Amino acid sequence: MTKKILAVLAHPDDETFGLGGTLALYHQKGVETYYVCATRGEVGSADEEFMKGFKDAAEMRTDELMRAAKILGLKEVFFLGYRDSGMPGSEDNKHPNAQVAHSIDEVAGRVVKYIRELKPEVVITFDPIGGYKHPDHIHIHRATTLAFEKANDASFHPEAGEPFKPSALYYHVFPKWLLKWSVRLMPLFGKDPRKWGRNKDIDMTELIVDFPVHARVSIRSVTDIKREASEQHASQGGRQMRRGLFGFLSRIFGEHDDYMRAYPPVEGKFRVKNDLFEL
Repeated sequence: MTKKILAVLAHPDDETFGLGGTLALYHQKGVETYYVCATRGEVGSADEEFMKGFKDAAEMRTDELMRAAKILGLKEVFFLGYRDSGMPGSEDNKHPNAQVAHSIDEVAGRVVKYIRELKPEVVITFDPIGGYKHPDHIHIHRATTLAFEKANDASFHPEAGEPFKPSALYYHVFPKWLLKWSVRLMPLFGKDPRKWGRNKDIDMTELIVDFPVHARVSIRSVTDIKREASEQHASQGGRQMRRGLFGFLSRIFGEHDDYMRAYPPVEGKFRVKNDLFEL
């Protein structure tokens, strides 16, 4: 029986920049990989050169996603139909179809539909702070966690299909060492760690959270695939992913994706796994 992984994230590019290596690796191993994307990245800023031929950012970023998905080997990509909420305090947060304007229960109802239909053994989403505290990331983390917990409960959104319980739920986490070293070294490169990212609206000093690592997946064998997929997200800086301080540190200290296992619960001493299917 073919194994399946379902990633549930917020925007086009999350599937590649965050855990693209994991998805590419498992595709090579014969695992069916799927992506549920909550929005189409409507709020993501992009230089004019990337908008040529597209009516808006959503159409352009969807095109980038579908090209990246083909390179990563994703079997299918699904959209929940919400609008990118933007960063905290922005006007986009107030849009009636912004993802964060909809209840966790409602979003979980849409997510659980795919869990029940696809029947994946493994579900992956963001960590509790959404990687870098993006409202949509945190929101979809909470909705996915609820959907996973209730997927086998027939009374939870019965319209979303027959109950089914996946084997494992993982949260993708940033390596703490990478964040710590980046915060220390960025000033030496003339960069302010409190003003990181394309729009300088991310404070890296707030992201150093001690999440446990229960699985560490080596992606060395698929780094070229991840790089090629990242380049498809050129409007969001994907062509620079291997450059700069982050890229340098990753190449020097090793390339892997880290995960915290939310289910089954981890108790007592635990040996870090190198396979998401090893429980």
